[in-house]
Amino acid sequence: MVKKRAAVPRAGAGTLLTLIRTGRASTRADLVRLSGFARSTVAQRLDALLEAGLIVPAGDAGSTGGRPPETFAFNRHAGVLLGADIGGSHTRVAVTDLAADVLAETEADLDVADGPDAVLSWVTEAFARLLARVGREISDVRGVGVGVPGPVDGTGRLVSPPIMPDWDGVSVPERVSRALFKGAEEMGEDVPVVVDRDVNIMALGEQKAGGHDHADMVVVKIGIGIGAGLIVGGEIYRGAQGAAGDLGHLRRGTDEPCRCDNRGCLEATAGGWAIRRRLVELGYDVRTSQDIARLARRGDHETVRLVRQAGRLIGEALADVVGLFNPSHIIVGGNLAEAREPLLAGIREVVYERAQVLASRDLQIVPTTLGHRAGTIGAALLVHERLYDADRISAALG
Repeated sequence: MVKKRAAVPRAGAGTLLTLIRTGRASTRADLVRLSGFARSTVAQRLDALLEAGLIVPAGDAGSTGGRPPETFAFNRHAGVLLGADIGGSHTRVAVTDLAADVLAETEADLDVADGPDAVLSWVTEAFARLLARVGREISDVRGVGVGVPGPVDGTGRLVSPPIMPDWDGVSVPERVSRALFKGAEEMGEDVPVVVDRDVNIMALGEQKAGGHDHADMVVVKIGIGIGAGLIVGGEIYRGAQGAAGDLGHLRRGTDEPCRCDNRGCLEATAGGWAIRRRLVELGYDVRTSQDIARLARRGDHETVRLVRQAGRLIGEALADVVGLFNPSHIIVGGNLAEAREPLLAGIREVVYERAQVLASRDLQIVPTTLGHRAGTIGAALLVHERLYDADRISAALG
């Protein structure tokens, strides 16, 4: 028997918290006007939020006469969030405040092919080191967000990830929670660990913190692999099973073997690992997509040629995406995107040439604003949104 969810009070505290933490309201008058709640209701809900430590008094606002109104602010310092951006060959982790501003971060070249034990052990150990660096304890952690380079179901379990065979069926929330809160399992039960595809958390970071708050956009992550995060109607579009945006494994008419064991995938000719393979064959000493990007920025002729060619191939796939979704913006990020103009020029050239005029007329194709931080900030924002969901807060506080 499925239990019905408890009814959430219409005039809930969660509504007021959302107005305060998004910066739309800071005074009682603002809250009454924007929420439509009675003054007495606003006063009761504010008291509940203050008692729970979710908001704090922020002093007095300016006044044109009389007593200045009291203001309130989201309590961003009442704990920390942990964010991890696990990529195909590189992983970054960060500790942020409760508003997802980075306090400390670190990174490492890690191949997801090394398996979940090796990668997740490094991630949780790195979290512990960063917490110590900022003078925080594990008890200060309010939530954990993790991005992974493969499809996950609604519980955070990986499902047949193309480039992560040893990860199939792995429950990332369970593994991370067990490692972080060992000896304090009861606390870990109250701390959400939220998991999504790496490119979705990057898209969330760019949308919420990177100045790209567009209703319809595509965020492309280009590194050793290739993926796309789709934002449709202002929300991340994950598809029926959470597998939307797998741009890198679209068949593009070639017969090149791909690391997913299929042939002809876009990644097999345009991904960082394909460029690396070609450069190694030519005698270059490259290991990561960052190495490739550095060579391109230095103007190495062969690297620039290969990166621009990859951009054109990716542009072919994105032209199809533009025809299907008609986004206003394409945001290009990932380690290989640090090659900058050769990659962007190749993408723009083909998209504007092949996409329909109406769909591409006002389309902007621009680099990421947050750079390498997009994933870790997005991971923190992912769990931030879960923690401070208006219905969840209202159900807890009334």
